[in-house]
Amino acid sequence: MSQRNKNDNNNQFMIILLSLFFAFFIYFVTVNALFPDKPSIFNNEYLHLDIKNPFRNMLSSDNIDVSYVYNEPLKKEKFAAFNYSSILDLKDISSKKENESPTEEEYKEENNSAEVHEVIPMGITIGVRISTDGIMVLGTGYVNGKDGVAHKPSEGILQAGDLILSVNGKELHTKEELVNEIESEMEEIYLKIKREEEIIELNVRPIEAVEDGKQKIGVWVRDSTQGIGTITYLDPNTGKFAALGHGILDVDTRKLMTVRYGDVMKTEIKSVKKGKKGLPGELIGDIKTDEVIGQVRLNNEYGLYGKLDNPNSWSSLGSPVKIGLQNEVEEGPAVIISNVDGITAKEYDIYIESINKNSQDDSKGMVIRITDEELLEKTNGIVQGMSGSPIIQNNKLVGAVTHVFVQDPSKGYGIFIEKMLQQEKGM
Repeated sequence: MSQRNKNDNNNQFMIILLSLFFAFFIYFVTVNALFPDKPSIFNNEYLHLDIKNPFRNMLSSDNIDVSYVYNEPLKKEKFAAFNYSSILDLKDISSKKENESPTEEEYKEENNSAEVHEVIPMGITIGVRISTDGIMVLGTGYVNGKDGVAHKPSEGILQAGDLILSVNGKELHTKEELVNEIESEMEEIYLKIKREEEIIELNVRPIEAVEDGKQKIGVWVRDSTQGIGTITYLDPNTGKFAALGHGILDVDTRKLMTVRYGDVMKTEIKSVKKGKKGLPGELIGDIKTDEVIGQVRLNNEYGLYGKLDNPNSWSSLGSPVKIGLQNEVEEGPAVIISNVDGITAKEYDIYIESINKNSQDDSKGMVIRITDEELLEKTNGIVQGMSGSPIIQNNKLVGAVTHVFVQDPSKGYGIFIEKMLQQEKGM
């Protein structure tokens, strides 16, 4: 065989190998794009998977005997998860969840588990006041000392985002308590701080300020914040609620604010600042600080969580609805519930333009566009304060509004509701 023929054979062999590699790559991407690796299941819900997939995928449920694969019940311990794998047949790829009523036999096998998780979609604007779990450092600066020198006593010791937990062994709750300890005329003060997830002990030497003769350490701090947001849902059985769909960040440090305690207050929307390209709009309201209706217990990247004092008083907003998991969300028409006119929460038409089940940022699981002419007339789209507005599709609560597109206020992001529900365990 000539050298040329050998080279031709080698080239053909390499082409075949490359073709097989790309075919496998496309298959792998297709399967994992179409099928989420961790679908969730609630009580008495059945996740029917018409898919044969050789890759391992995890299905998990926090309830006993609520999961079926190929109509076969899987017995497992509470909070356990199971895996499955089988052979791929591309023509069978699909992923859907069907809310079929269980047969009498299946119901008995369900171990008398609780009813399907249902909540009341809210869309009510509220005022929120949070006191931080520690005193948050916003930054460090100068202290003009009596010696005529501008000192920076905290530079290189404290940094923006630190939470000061105690001074000289005394637990802190307010800025005033911190100031009192600093001004106690000690040569050195001892701090316990939380930086990210680490507890650190530090010491700082205060400087006597020329302005008033009092000791200072040159830091700017904050111990609380207040603002307006929207409640996404209320669990009528427990009084638990979730709001915003994203965490409350400190405006200066952009760090999540940890909650020591917080209040939920009634709010009256007075006006709307319409959104413009490059300039987000805003709901402007009057927070009724003397009308506390609940407590905040948790603030994390998925939203704000707590309990309302009298959940039965909200029953007039409507009946509870079922949860729609991310596997059920479809591109197409939907509605949001929001209170932008200061009177009552109303439904407004939207369109779910795209769905990203594998987004690195869970608060951006779907892209939505406001299509309702009435809402566009009032706000030009999504404005600050609407975060948390529930998204309803096919009569199920599927998510909440989280962010606006700065360059196009008619569009924004939403979070899948199951992501928010999973956080209740942290309360």
